[in-house]
Amino acid sequence: MVLGKVKSFTVSYDCLNDSNVPVFSSGDSVSGRVIIEVTGEIRVKSLNIHAKGFAKVRWTESRNAGSNTAYTQNYTEEVEYLNHKDILIGHERDEDNSEESLTTIHSGRHEYAFSFELPQTPLATSFEGKHGSVRYWVKAELHRPWLLPMKVKKEFTVFEHIDINTPLLLSPQAGTKDKTLCCWFCTSGPISLSAKIERKGYTPGESIQIFAEIENCSSRMVVPKAAIYQTQTFYAKGKMKEVKQLVANLRGESLSSGKTETWSGKMLKIPPVSPSILDCSIIRVEYSLMVYVDIPGAMNLSLNLPLVIGTIPLHPFGSRTSSVSSQCSMTMNWLGMALPERPEAPPSYAEIVTEEQRRSGQELSAARDEFEGPLFAYIQEFRFQPPPLYSEIDPNPDQVSGTEERRPDTCPSR
Repeated sequence: MVLGKVKSFTVSYDCLNDSNVPVFSSGDSVSGRVIIEVTGEIRVKSLNIHAKGFAKVRWTESRNAGSNTAYTQNYTEEVEYLNHKDILIGHERDEDNSEESLTTIHSGRHEYAFSFELPQTPLATSFEGKHGSVRYWVKAELHRPWLLPMKVKKEFTVFEHIDINTPLLLSPQAGTKDKTLCCWFCTSGPISLSAKIERKGYTPGESIQIFAEIENCSSRMVVPKAAIYQTQTFYAKGKMKEVKQLVANLRGESLSSGKTETWSGKMLKIPPVSPSILDCSIIRVEYSLMVYVDIPGAMNLSLNLPLVIGTIPLHPFGSRTSSVSSQCSMTMNWLGMALPERPEAPPSYAEIVTEEQRRSGQELSAARDEFEGPLFAYIQEFRFQPPPLYSEIDPNPDQVSGTEERRPDTCPSR
C-alpha cells in the first residue's frame, strides 16, 4: 500500500536461530532493521523505535446490586518487563518544523539498524491466554512535517528457559487412590488406581510413559483414561480467574467387574504447547497429568500428577554407563599390554643391604643402648637383619597342640 511517497515501512529482526524465527531470552541482544522504501524524496523529522514487553490481564464479571440492578466489574493488571526507546533519525521534539531540522531520504530502499539488550532478570515467556497475555514487540514511528506519523509494530518471542535436568524435575511422580461405590444400602467392592511416571519435567514433542494398575472390584464396567491438562491462572485486584484446557488424552480398554489392567509404560505424546510460566506474578501456566477411571453414574476416580513443560530437553545420561565401561576395558587392555609375560624375580637381600650397612647398624644399636634403653636397641637390631626363612613345617608343633587342648570350645575347622 502506497502512503504518500513511502512505498513500504517494515521492521525486521536479526534472528539468532536457523529457522528465521525471532526468539530470544533474558540477557540476549535484540537487533534488527527498520526498512523504508520510498519512490521519491521525502523530508523526515524523526524515525524512532519503542521496544516494550509486558504481561497483561483483563476480564469482566457481572454483579447484581439489587432486584433490577446489575453492573459490570472490570479486573485488569499489568506487569512491565521491557521499555526501551531509541531515535534512529532526527530528534525527539515534534514542534520543530524548520528545514534545518529535517532529514532528506532519497528514492530507494533504506535500512536503519537498531539494537538493545533484554534485561538480565527473569522474563515471562510469551503467551496468549483467554484472559491475559505476555507480549514483546518493537514499534517504529516515522514522523514527517504536516502529516500523520506512520507506525509499524512487529512482535518477537521470548522464552524464559526451563532446564528439566534438575533433581526436582527428574524426580518420579506417583500416587494411589481407591473408591468404594454405594447405591442406597448396597455397597460394591472398591476400585483402586495407582500410577507413576518417570519424572516431572518434559519438553514438547516428548512422550510420557505411564505405569499404572487399575483394579475393578465393583459391579460396574469402568474405563481407565489419561489426559494432559493446561491450567491458566490470572490474578488481578486480589481476584483469580482459572481456565483449564485439555492438551492430549488417551483411553484404555474397558474393564469389567473383577478384572485388573496394567499399563507398562503406555505412551502419551505432548503436542507443541507453551512452556510452563511459573515466575510471573499475574499469569501462571501449569500442566498436570490426570490418570483416572471413568465410572458410569459416579464421580471419576482420578490421580493428578504435576508436570513442568520446559525448554531444555533431557540430557542423554544413558550413554554414561557404556562409556565408563569402555574406558575401564581400555584401561585394562593397556595394563595387560604393559605387563611382561613372566614377572622378574625379586632382588636378593644381599643386593639391597650390604654387609657393611648391617654391621654399622649393629654398632649403632649397641652405642645407643645405654642412652635410649633396650627398646631402641631391639628395633635397630632388626633394621638390617635378613627376613626369616619360610617353611611349611611348624617349628613349634607342641605349643600349638597344647593351645588347642586348652580350648575345647573352639569351633572345628571346615
